[in-house]
Amino acid sequence: MKLETKTCQNCKNDFTIESEDFNFYEKIKVSPPTFCPECRMIRRMTWRNERSLYKRSCNFCQKDIISMYDPDKSYIVYCHDCWWGDKWDPFDSRAEYDFSHTFFEQYCGLLKRAPLLGLSNLNSVNSEYANFTDDNKGCYLVFGSGFNENVRYTRMATWTKDSMDLLNVGKSELMYECINCHESYGLKYSQNCKNCTNSFFLYNCRNCSECFGCINLISKSYCIFNKQYTKKEYQEKILEINLSSWKNKENVKLNQIKKLLSSNIYKYANIIGSTNCTGDNIDSSKNSKICFDIFRNCENIKYIFAVAETKDAYDAIGQYRNDFSYENVDNDVGNSNKFTTTVYASNNIYYSWNCHGSSNLFGCYGLRKKNYCILNKQYTQEQYEKLVPKIIQHMNDMPYIDAKGRVYKYGEFFPSELSPFCYNETIAQEYFPLTKEKALKQGYQWREKETRNYQIDIRNEDILDNIKEVKEDIIDKVIECEHQGKCNEQCTEAFKIIEPELQFYQRMNLPIPRLCPNCRHYQRLKQRNPLKLWHRTCMCDKENHLHGTSKCDVEFETSYAPERPEIIYCERCYQQEVY
Repeated sequence: MKLETKTCQNCKNDFTIESEDFNFYEKIKVSPPTFCPECRMIRRMTWRNERSLYKRSCNFCQKDIISMYDPDKSYIVYCHDCWWGDKWDPFDSRAEYDFSHTFFEQYCGLLKRAPLLGLSNLNSVNSEYANFTDDNKGCYLVFGSGFNENVRYTRMATWTKDSMDLLNVGKSELMYECINCHESYGLKYSQNCKNCTNSFFLYNCRNCSECFGCINLISKSYCIFNKQYTKKEYQEKILEINLSSWKNKENVKLNQIKKLLSSNIYKYANIIGSTNCTGDNIDSSKNSKICFDIFRNCENIKYIFAVAETKDAYDAIGQYRNDFSYENVDNDVGNSNKFTTTVYASNNIYYSWNCHGSSNLFGCYGLRKKNYCILNKQYTQEQYEKLVPKIIQHMNDMPYIDAKGRVYKYGEFFPSELSPFCYNETIAQEYFPLTKEKALKQGYQWREKETRNYQIDIRNEDILDNIKEVKEDIIDKVIECEHQGKCNEQCTEAFKIIEPELQFYQRMNLPIPRLCPNCRHYQRLKQRNPLKLWHRTCMCDKENHLHGTSKCDVEFETSYAPERPEIIYCERCYQQEVY
């Protein structure tokens, strides 16, 4: 089938469906999408609330808990122990399929009857304040992460220890304020680095140690702003810079580091050991198109964000070993799952949420080790296989139509307006931020700002400048966030320093932060490129490169927008300058 251009139901912009896409949709037996790729991603994101946490009571044991569900909304929410326990029956929320109402209306009703899991936090020890995580120990305010120990205020970290304030970091230790860094030790304020140790403000570096303020370096030591020093000279200059002072650190960042980043070259994309891939931050994969944060061993995937070891999949966020899948969020080990959220160790699951160790489910929530169920009702295999095609036909004949007139037939992900979360509670606000006015205009829910009446113990301007001046009496004091709730970054207006956090700052010789954890997270997000691609041409015009005296004419897809100031090179020209 030839390329086809369609108009997105949501944003009204045109998007393209290519022949390879039609082949995939035919294989999985769904109609081509009616939302463009970006709007599909946003729609999935509106069903994932990671960091908007609330105090409420477990509806089973009545204990006070932390939950991702606003207590003002009419949902039944269980704590971790009760939900995973055996004292309740998920089938109690079952319903017979009703052909007089749309499927999505019936599923929304199921979510009001079924107990929802307060936080998705599996196999973790002393890590209660975490969501969409597993196998963590001693972690605090960690999201979308796993297999970590003593990590705090972090998103997307794996196999990392004794670290804080990270975004997309793996197999590392003693890291602070790092983004897209892997297999490193003792890095601070760094981005896009691998196998680096005991360094500060590194960007796009590999195998470096004891370096400061460097970019595009490979296998170097004792460099400052890309200039080589002896070990003794380096150590003397680092002491002189004195990053234990907040003012000194900010002065370096706002002046010297800013100048360093604006005057250097950048590779069009961070794609390593991969073949026939487009996107950014792709490692050891092939045939991955318009994908971001692909960790390893992915193949034949498209429109995907944050997955590993997955093949033959389209449209996913957070997925591991989940093949032949489509339109999923947070899936872990399985096959042929479509239109799902948080489905683990399961196969052939459709339009379901938080189901585990199951197969052949349609429109279910909270089932474990179940087969052949629809709306949490048990069927025989024969009954299930007869009823599912009828439901699919019914979804096409009687589609759900939302308040903005968008039509949802079989093959579309869950409508955003039916999500238990408001837009600004979800990761959609993190990656595609909107104002309240714009969100409401586009048909999204919006949560009003919570009234906070904190008794501030330490005003922001009164935070001590140098960590060496800070005493233990700062622990659990209410500290004013510099943004004071005036930003659009889920600001909590105030924050506290906990004991292990202070010990970390003292051990690493780092000043006390001035922003609350949410605002710090948003500052890290701003340093990453967007989840978008632009078609551009290499900007290299150096005569000593392989393209000769003429300007390089290599074209590529890049997440650097054309209006940005960075100098963007193709891989060949970049390697001639850096390697």
